[in-house]
Amino acid sequence: MLRSMFSGVSGLRSHQTMMDVIGNNIANVNTAGYKSSSVIFQDLLSQLLRGAGGAQNGIGGSNPVQVGLGVKLAAISTNFNQGAAQLTGRSNDLSIAGDGFFIVKSASETLYTRAGSLSFDTSGQLVAPDGGIVQGWMAQAGVINTNEAIGNLQLPLGTLLPPTRTTEAELFGNLPANATVYAAGPPESGTRIVTSTTVYDGQGLEYPITYEFMNTGANAWTLNVRDATSAIIGTSGAGGLTFDAATGVLVGPSNIVVTPPGASWGGGTFDLSTTGLSQFGTQRTVTPLSQNGSTMGSLQSFTIGQDGTLTGVFSNGLTQAIGQIALAGFNNPGGLEKAGNSMFRSTVNSGLAQVGITGSGGRGLLNGGTLEMSNVDLAAEFTNLIVAQRGFQANSRIISASDELLQDLVNLKR
Repeated sequence: MLRSMFSGVSGLRSHQTMMDVIGNNIANVNTAGYKSSSVIFQDLLSQLLRGAGGAQNGIGGSNPVQVGLGVKLAAISTNFNQGAAQLTGRSNDLSIAGDGFFIVKSASETLYTRAGSLSFDTSGQLVAPDGGIVQGWMAQAGVINTNEAIGNLQLPLGTLLPPTRTTEAELFGNLPANATVYAAGPPESGTRIVTSTTVYDGQGLEYPITYEFMNTGANAWTLNVRDATSAIIGTSGAGGLTFDAATGVLVGPSNIVVTPPGASWGGGTFDLSTTGLSQFGTQRTVTPLSQNGSTMGSLQSFTIGQDGTLTGVFSNGLTQAIGQIALAGFNNPGGLEKAGNSMFRSTVNSGLAQVGITGSGGRGLLNGGTLEMSNVDLAAEFTNLIVAQRGFQANSRIISASDELLQDLVNLKR
């Protein structure tokens, strides 16, 4: 009877732990990145009342006779199934679609989390809600080397993007096939087409230029590039642009070297591509397509891509990579230890963190503007709550019944 009472006590303790785990799951039903837990029971050692006997001398064998000593807690396992993604609209909120963990440095300890509600502190560091600094790789001049060791990710507020001198420009569009030979006059006659654009010198200062097309004969044009003073700084030469009479495709030249004057250009030139020009019909659509120069730019905003790259958007319209978020994978995520604040720490049974970029090595991709919600299944938790309650109740009945039997035994003497 005492044995049954102690078995009942072990059942009460175990089912109380089960209730604690279920209660914690339900409490965290709306905790971003929370992973639910479940309880696994094992029976305790069993007392051997009679050993097993083998068959002999015409007598069959017998099985062992044992009485169990109760139940014990075998494990509390963590369920790492994907939680639902909730749209938040915050650019700093990230969820991991697939396996992997954000890496966070908290003081001198490295922790891991699935909760991607991130923000920037006053120094521009990317941090988790508890202040832990998100880890990754910082870019150098827009280049990210993921072979280096990870470190703190920081948005360098006040960063300036140096100006870039124009080294390449491109023309695109159509010149009319029915053009007539241009004569300056007076009076001016024939076909002359003018379009303008802006390029940039070494200081990032705007340098307005004009492209002047003049028809010089059948399928032949002269292109002059002029600066703000109308001085020619680049030319195709007389009749330099020629087109195939049958196809309207440019024959040549495909490139014109432009040499702007002034100290700010430092004797530099830029290449003007004409490969985008054609000569068809009567339409005039020729226009400057692009140029690669820019003014100085200051950091205005940022975006985070699916690969975890933080891209800065600058006031001059250009973008540049600033850093990239690293993710960690584990051979045995179930071996991670919960550290509070929706964080995990590695253990000897989780294995070492396998750090890398998103989308590689089994690591998932990032979704911006969303958070991974808790993977707690309320229907299952309420069902388990009933099971735990009945288990606790049944074990309490064992103790009550054993007490009544002991009372009857004591009363035999009366």
